[in-house]
Amino acid sequence: MVRVIIIGYMGAGKTTVGKALAKQLGIPFYDLDWYIESRMRKTVAQIFSERGEEGFRKIEHAMLHEVAEFENVIISCGGGTPCFFDNMQYLNSMGDTIYLKATPEVLHKHLMMGKGVRPLLLNKTPEEVQTFITEQLALREPYYSTALHTLDVNLLDSYDKINISVRKIREMLNL
Repeated sequence: MVRVIIIGYMGAGKTTVGKALAKQLGIPFYDLDWYIESRMRKTVAQIFSERGEEGFRKIEHAMLHEVAEFENVIISCGGGTPCFFDNMQYLNSMGDTIYLKATPEVLHKHLMMGKGVRPLLLNKTPEEVQTFITEQLALREPYYSTALHTLDVNLLDSYDKINISVRKIREMLNL
């Protein structure tokens, strides 16, 4: 049975790498945020707006416990998922956790190129986003670093490098 759980800060490439890994292995991929949106019939941004971060994190925790029970699956978690409740210990007990690690500068670059709405970055200038990422990453690193495996993704900027990252994960996990 395969259960790979990918964690890391927003913009690290969790969904991109997770999808590519799932495709190579021929097993389903679940992005936890997408799963929440599907089950709640609302976007993450709407849930944040209506219930605040605390309300969202409670929903996220419950949905995490659903999706982490699936077998033969690749799961991508939201950037904050490991940092609340007992989520990181639970994830480590449920499968092979992989932290996609990148510097604040690389994450900032990825987030500025991205098209998705990031509730935690709304109404921030590029400079404020850089400061926010640096500060949040420092707070989240203690959680992320407890993952069973870590993969440096600072150079994840092309399809070739995505495939190299997937190959490295497969080697780490003997998949």
